[in-house]
Amino acid sequence: MNRIFVAFKPAEISSNHFLNQLKKKYNTKKAGYSGTLDPFAKGVLIVAFGQYTKLFQFLKKTPKIYRATLWFGAKSLSLDNKNIQEINILNTFSLEFLEQIKNELLGSISYTPPQFSAKKINGQRAYMFAKKGENVKLKSCIMEIFSCKILHYNHPFLKLELSVSEGAYIRSYCELFAKKLGINATLSSLERIKEGKFVYNNEKKLNVLEYLDLKPNFIWDLSKLENGSKLNLDDLKYQDSGNYYIENEKYFSIINIKENKVKYLLNKVEKC
Repeated sequence: MNRIFVAFKPAEISSNHFLNQLKKKYNTKKAGYSGTLDPFAKGVLIVAFGQYTKLFQFLKKTPKIYRATLWFGAKSLSLDNKNIQEINILNTFSLEFLEQIKNELLGSISYTPPQFSAKKINGQRAYMFAKKGENVKLKSCIMEIFSCKILHYNHPFLKLELSVSEGAYIRSYCELFAKKLGINATLSSLERIKEGKFVYNNEKKLNVLEYLDLKPNFIWDLSKLENGSKLNLDDLKYQDSGNYYIENEKYFSIINIKENKVKYLLNKVEKC
């Protein structure tokens, strides 16, 4: 069964465990998801079944939109609502000052992922070391903050809506925000509400071609697509280098043109 849709992962469950629930619900074995959500977070999870599990790398998934609540004065090893070490009572901040801080954290930002993260160190997830009390050195990364809006401030909780790039860590953004305030802070809640054009709509089946981050190309002889035959440059309408999808009524394929040669990246995927 080929299918792609947006599910809504509840809080306090891992993305893998949630996927297993969906596999049982839809009685399918081959399934995958894009963009792991931490157990404490909830929200949009792109799920695919069958051949469509191979399409995640070709989907347009940015910008990602999150709603995050920062808890001022709380210190957590994992920068979320777990592993709380201490809570300090702080004076309130002016809304003007908070606006200034969030404006300073726009654009490309360098950050170090938290110890409790899914980053791999020597083949193991960083959080596996963190759970054992082992500190590992994580490389600094860059995330893009396209926009940030303050939704509500009820001290000590600040609710933000952020538009970010792929690979952004909202927990690390929280840490950077807190450092600029000169305090400890952690996330008390996190919800992903959008990835590119992907929004939750009761697990409605989507037309995957509308979500590919690829341009369509056109093949003069459709029988070559039907048969999965080797393609030459002259078989195609557009011949510039890059990735494209080609389709007929029943199938589509993803191709790459490079140095005047055509290569299949995915061949003859059946439409759902």
